[in-house]
Amino acid sequence: MKRNVELVVISDVHLGTYGCNAAELNDYLKSIQPQTLVLNGDIIDIWSFSKSYWPKEHMETVQLVMDFIKQGTKVYYVTGNHDEMLRKFSDMKIGALEIVDKVILNLDGKRAWIFHGDIFDLSVSHKHTKWLAKLGGRSYDWLILLNRWINNILVKLGKERISLSKRIKYSVKKAVSYVGDFEKIAAQHAIDQHYDYVVCGHIHQPQIKKFTNHKGSVTYLNSGDWVENLTALEYDNGKWKLHSYLDELLPDFQEIILSAPAVEKIIVTTFVFVEN
Repeated sequence: MKRNVELVVISDVHLGTYGCNAAELNDYLKSIQPQTLVLNGDIIDIWSFSKSYWPKEHMETVQLVMDFIKQGTKVYYVTGNHDEMLRKFSDMKIGALEIVDKVILNLDGKRAWIFHGDIFDLSVSHKHTKWLAKLGGRSYDWLILLNRWINNILVKLGKERISLSKRIKYSVKKAVSYVGDFEKIAAQHAIDQHYDYVVCGHIHQPQIKKFTNHKGSVTYLNSGDWVENLTALEYDNGKWKLHSYLDELLPDFQEIILSAPAVEKIIVTTFVFVEN
């Protein structure tokens, strides 16, 4: 039986890439009946899109979203950097589907600011460095594909799975700084604008964390991704929950994943944050 959920936020699916775990996402989508579904950026990876790679599982994901729309679910497609071409269609409404750059929702009297998060990433927002970000994105995709092949062998040998990208990112101090700075900047902007929640994607790091400074406080949330972490955010009965698909299958492995920092790509851009 499907679970009724008030709000579901999913990001960084990267349909059209080898790293996308569409089959697992489809299992999750089939298990829920959301009133509102927010696709928070990088759902279709237009950067890496190829006509030669579009498995049936990826098409099924699109069909499941369309089924939600037919059933009355309000669906927001928030544009990200990998699907930035859709920004030319921002604010377009097609029935219950709306393409936007951000969403502001009222959740039980509290304001939630939902956007992808790439506006805080200089490597994808600056025209002179965007090509580096695209190169990093492709390298990341190939690394995930290699990792999947290695893990298939390890499982057959009865060995534990590993995450190459997590190990690489965890070993780079700038990656740790990137995640922390990203969260802090997003939280600060949300506090300045008097939001209660700020919900992002982009950095592939599932998180629910409260930030406080002399101006106020905000709850920062990140929906993670469906490449490595396989996570989604759910809001129901006044509470947020970070739903993990891997928790249901591999709790020990998921604990390792969530304990390691993650960034979207191998090329890392750090930020200097100055508080007013």
